[in-house]
Amino acid sequence: MTAVGAAYLVSATLFILALRWMSTPETARRAVASAVAAMVIAVAATLARPDVVEYQWIAIAAVLGTIVGVPLSRVPLTAVPERTGLSQAFGGLAAALVGTAKYYLWLEEGGLTPFRTGVISLEVILGCLTCTGGLMAAGKLADWIPSKSITYPFQNVVNLSLLGAALLLGVYLVINPAASWALPVIIALALAFGIALLMPIGGADMPTVISFLNAYAGISAVLMGIVLENLLLITAGALDGASGFILSVVMCKAMNRPMTNVLFGAFGSAPAGAAATGEVKVAQSATAGDAAMLMSQADRVVIVPGYGMAVAQAQHRARELYDQLTKRGVDVKFAVHPVAGRMPGHMNVLLAEADIPYDRLVEMDDINPDMPQVDVVLVIGANDVVNPAARTDTASPIYGMPIIDADKARTVLCIKRSMNPGFSGIENELYYNANTLMLFGDAKAMMGEIVKQLSGEAAAA
Repeated sequence: MTAVGAAYLVSATLFILALRWMSTPETARRAVASAVAAMVIAVAATLARPDVVEYQWIAIAAVLGTIVGVPLSRVPLTAVPERTGLSQAFGGLAAALVGTAKYYLWLEEGGLTPFRTGVISLEVILGCLTCTGGLMAAGKLADWIPSKSITYPFQNVVNLSLLGAALLLGVYLVINPAASWALPVIIALALAFGIALLMPIGGADMPTVISFLNAYAGISAVLMGIVLENLLLITAGALDGASGFILSVVMCKAMNRPMTNVLFGAFGSAPAGAAATGEVKVAQSATAGDAAMLMSQADRVVIVPGYGMAVAQAQHRARELYDQLTKRGVDVKFAVHPVAGRMPGHMNVLLAEADIPYDRLVEMDDINPDMPQVDVVLVIGANDVVNPAARTDTASPIYGMPIIDADKARTVLCIKRSMNPGFSGIENELYYNANTLMLFGDAKAMMGEIVKQLSGEAAAA
């Protein structure tokens, strides 16, 4: 084995360990360090390969990448979802560019074979649709473009026609490798398909879409590794693609929806006429003082975080509230729904940043049986993941989706800026329940006031 091969083996091992260690919060930091070390070794080994004889363009690309990458790495946690979408777009673009370059290089050298042409066609299709799909996802998550689903008649037919035409041209290119005119058409069709694929997908499905794009980017990296004859790239891409696909399956299961419904169901906006029922609903409001009194007198409190907490950067206030309540002997837990937030693990990352003890974070399936015995549930900016319509309203777009049974607690406190529907556009029935009290205002400010009230009670005592 050569030195480069040995370095690749070490790097691949570290990538595998990083993925393994990322499965638990306790070893997540070790996972990041392992992945960084693996990438450094991989880049250094690649630069040391004997077939790399010119470093000028590599150096220019590295400088430009650093100039772009450093600012993108310094984003707030609320912007991590769209930042992830941009990263997937860049990864897809890289795969498409490498495939295109290798096609024309082999065309000039006479090195094209049906196998090589087939791999390049698939690489370019996946890379291009991941590129524009990632850009669309980032735009929807950042509200640069409308986050609601955008549909038109026969949209799925058009989408599948774009993909089908690209695949058929790929087959034609395999049969006629020298038909160079076909590759630009494949690129255009795949880019258009990536945009069309994301248009009908609304904001509520963005966490699952992000994981799907991760799978696409991983598969395109595998194909890029085959084109470049790089075993490490094949290994890393396979890990990325497999983990993204598995995560997509898990999240679809958490929403009780098939993958085809996520990708082609145009979910994310309320059905026509849903609001025109004529029924006048009234929500009960409360103050921070009321919330502080209820929680201070409780034995068990469950906090349900949502994207509203991320937007308000209220995770540190959640830690302060946790500290105040535990001082009083209150049992406090955080119930985390698998699809809460705008990307997989969004709430876990925020709570970990605030140093919430890992053993206080409880998954949906584990917390639901205990909900009838919970004195107070505090919902911070969450919507669909606590909406009882998922259990009771067969006409609701989220019907059948497993939720956190917040409504079964004795008292529910919901922090929200207004009664407007959340990111998915679906009204939350929980807000109108008899045992629900609404706390209107910014989550960070409201929780700060609750903590202040609790601190004042403690000082007075």
